[in-house]
Amino acid sequence: MRTISEEVQDEIIVKKSRFICTLRPVKDKEEAEQFVAQMKKKYWDARHNCSAYILPAEQGSGVYVHSSDDGEPSSTAGKPMLSVLEGADLVGVCAVVTRYFGGVLLGTGGLVRAYQDAVSTALAKAQLLEQVEALEVTAEVDYTLVGKLQNFISANSRVLGNEPEYGEKAVFHLLFESAQADILEKELIELTNGKIRLERGESRLRLLPVSED
Repeated sequence: MRTISEEVQDEIIVKKSRFICTLRPVKDKEEAEQFVAQMKKKYWDARHNCSAYILPAEQGSGVYVHSSDDGEPSSTAGKPMLSVLEGADLVGVCAVVTRYFGGVLLGTGGLVRAYQDAVSTALAKAQLLEQVEALEVTAEVDYTLVGKLQNFISANSRVLGNEPEYGEKAVFHLLFESAQADILEKELIELTNGKIRLERGESRLRLLPVSED
C-alpha cells in the first residue's frame, strides 16, 4: 500500500483556465467527503471542484474508488484524476481539482489531459509512503557518536528515528525496513567502529518513505 505523508497543492494553467489540485491523505469515506466539501467551500467561486479518491476496502482485500466530474462533461475529470492515483498505486488519498474557467473551451481530450496533468503535478510534490514490514531497533552509543547516528538517519530514507534519550549513554529508537535490517545494522557497526549496542524489538507493518533507488 502506498499513500502520501501530508497534504500538498499545486496548479497548472491551460489556455487561461486554472487547475488547482489539492491532495490529502484520508482514512475513510467520511474523511474524504469532508475534505471535498471543505474544498468546495474554500473555492466556492470556482466553476468546478472535481474529485477522486481511493480507500482501503471496508471488508476484505481490495480498494474502494470514487470520482466526480462536478459538472464537467462525463468522464473528463473525475475518472482521469482517478487514473493518476491508480497509476501511482496510491490508497487512502483524495484529490480535488478546482477549475477556474479561462474562457477558452478545451474539448473532451483537452479536459482529460488537464485534469490528469493537474494531479500529476501536485503528486510530484508529495512524499510517498509505503506499507512495509518494519523492525524496531534500539541503538545505544556514547555521546560522541550522536552526530554520526543522526546523519545516518537523515541520509537513509528507509530508517526512521526520533531524537535520542540521554542518560549514561544516548539511546536511539529506530525503525528499519525489515528486508534491509541486516545491511543497515552492519553499516551502523562499521560507522561507529563497533562502539554501538543494537537490540532488535518487534516487527510490524509500518509506513516508510518510498525508496528512490
